[in-house]
Amino acid sequence: MKRIVVPERPDWREQAESLGFRFHTIDGAPYWDERAYYAFGLRQIEDEIEQPTQELHDMAMALVDEVVGSERLLERLAIPREYWDWIADSWRRGEPHLYGRMDLAYDGRGPAKLYELNYDTPTSLYEAAYFQWLWLEQSIARGALGEGSDQYNRIQELLIETFGALARDKRIATPVHFAAVEDSPEDQGTVRYLRDCAEQAGVDTLELSIEGIGLSREGYFTDGDDRVIRTLFKLYPLEWMFVEEYGPKLAGSRVQLIEPAWKAILSNKGVLPLLWERHAGHPNLLEAHFEDADPGELAPGWVRKPLFSREGANIELVGLDGERLRSDGPYQDGPTIRQALHPLPRFDGADGEPNYPLIGSWVVADQAAGMGIREDEGPITQDSSRFLPHAIVED
Repeated sequence: MKRIVVPERPDWREQAESLGFRFHTIDGAPYWDERAYYAFGLRQIEDEIEQPTQELHDMAMALVDEVVGSERLLERLAIPREYWDWIADSWRRGEPHLYGRMDLAYDGRGPAKLYELNYDTPTSLYEAAYFQWLWLEQSIARGALGEGSDQYNRIQELLIETFGALARDKRIATPVHFAAVEDSPEDQGTVRYLRDCAEQAGVDTLELSIEGIGLSREGYFTDGDDRVIRTLFKLYPLEWMFVEEYGPKLAGSRVQLIEPAWKAILSNKGVLPLLWERHAGHPNLLEAHFEDADPGELAPGWVRKPLFSREGANIELVGLDGERLRSDGPYQDGPTIRQALHPLPRFDGADGEPNYPLIGSWVVADQAAGMGIREDEGPITQDSSRFLPHAIVED
């Protein structure tokens, strides 16, 4: 695994704008960053990223089956009691899911370590599935990469294939409504990309904002034209839905959610200690434990994470040398877990500036599918972290 500095494509910004990738720059700072890329050998990808991703996913799915049958575990995950039956029923009915992303620390020399699962509302999808593939093809065409270069990336292929299979097998009702928060360019871009994948598979779709969803007198969720929403892809966290006005109406609305209700289990960082309890010592897991309501001081060599948090918010890290790092965010009041510290690798840039890459390994319809890399100048990956492309080069 190497970080290789390369010249940018001179017209990539114009391409991004024309393709609808309008969040390539956020608040004047680069989000998409192709001034460097990460190079891997094929064995590293197949044996140390793809295979562990599949194994970890299978372990997580087995855990869901256990959790839905255990009130003790549902309570341990701080999932509101009034949603337990709805979540369990969605699992037992086999409600389909589409995709998820697990975050891995990997340096090219030892086993990848699971930081967390992002299995309800994962973003950085368009840039991983499509825009970095475009970068690869164009880099090969202009001689910046060798002809034999490749990329670990079947994400778009599997998304289209999955949408087609779900519609063909009548496991989703059409048109499928796609919704995200109205004022989030990244979320809107992700939803529009997924909608495009569905339409490439021949699925009828409609788009609306989360704020535009209504409720009929009969208890059905509706769009702005009063059409009943039968299948809803919502890029909106389930735990937020639970505490909002329409939350109590979810179970009776008969709406099919993608991602389904049972993803409330896998989007919860409490699965990390549960996985450790069942697979202690697994080479791709980090030791993790639940903390009490008053966890006290965090010892060196540990990281504290809220059960419900996103984009690296409210993380507290204490290094082996006692150095403490904290990230801000709105999740400071909820229950937390403690996870053993496994620092991200550091790759220095041309001017010696530190860069810490985090691998987002994608799963589509239960298949390991590809990866994207987020990079930050600090060891906590946040919503401001850059996205860098990757390539598989000849060993």
